[in-house]
Amino acid sequence: MSRHDPSLSRRDALKCLAFGSAGTLFTLAGGILTPVDLAVAAERGTGGGVPLFVQISDTHIGFSKEANPDVAGTLKRAIERVNAVTPSPALVLHTGDITHLSRAAEFDMAAELLKGLNAGELHTVPGEHDVADATVSEYFSRFGRASDNRGYYSFDHRGVHFIALVNVLNFQPGGLGALGPQQLEWLAADLKGRSSSTPIVVFAHMPLWTIYQPWGWGTADAEQALGNLRRFGSVTVLNGHIHQIIQKTEGNISFHTARSTAYPQPGPGEAAAPGPLKVAPELLLKSLGVTSAEVVRSSHALALTDSTVG
Repeated sequence: MSRHDPSLSRRDALKCLAFGSAGTLFTLAGGILTPVDLAVAAERGTGGGVPLFVQISDTHIGFSKEANPDVAGTLKRAIERVNAVTPSPALVLHTGDITHLSRAAEFDMAAELLKGLNAGELHTVPGEHDVADATVSEYFSRFGRASDNRGYYSFDHRGVHFIALVNVLNFQPGGLGALGPQQLEWLAADLKGRSSSTPIVVFAHMPLWTIYQPWGWGTADAEQALGNLRRFGSVTVLNGHIHQIIQKTEGNISFHTARSTAYPQPGPGEAAAPGPLKVAPELLLKSLGVTSAEVVRSSHALALTDSTVG
């Protein structure tokens, strides 16, 4: 069931935005992945779990308009929250829109800021703002090695299989993202022969379920990808793009969207179009963040908890 109620008023949506995310930390204990609030983990520890990963998204380095004139500053605050967790998470997953205009200087600044993370490996997927340069090369020249410059790839860590997908290179009519036949064929081959008890974490930029089609908040061929995932007992699908938290569970697949570290966006249909949402200055830090949690190897949905940057 989705936690988004389309009948929510704009005022209700803004109230929800006030409860932003500093991050969701995923920890691993006894083969079980469980969500832990990032602020709680920093203050009280992870309850015996091994910190596994943090999701960060939509940093939009280079954006400087009224909704947030200091996106570098708010990213630094989010990084401070991540670094406060002891021991440090083993992985950081960035679900796209690292930069705002795909400029070399923006990628350089983002890379320098992300070096401040004390966590382990950084894994990324591109957002549409990362592939807006004429040659579509700035992102891949920096982050393409893991995927042989395809953008999609997979890896294993502590018994969990991670899959990075790209859905921002072939937009469909209406603005929906797409994976494309080649990537779908690769995904089927990647999953073939894996035990159905293997915990799976999928991360992409645009949602792999249609949240709001009029704004293109979805992926046209996502169902073909999800069909290959339904036999697994625990699947967590993470994305960014919409700059707010909406969750849904379908069988053993749990979907979770992340807030941005740069600026909020209106709720689905709550404005004429998506885009940067200006909130009162005292609410800005409470509407930005990262996602931290633990993933559970079971048939139960993730119970993700999010905390504020400010």
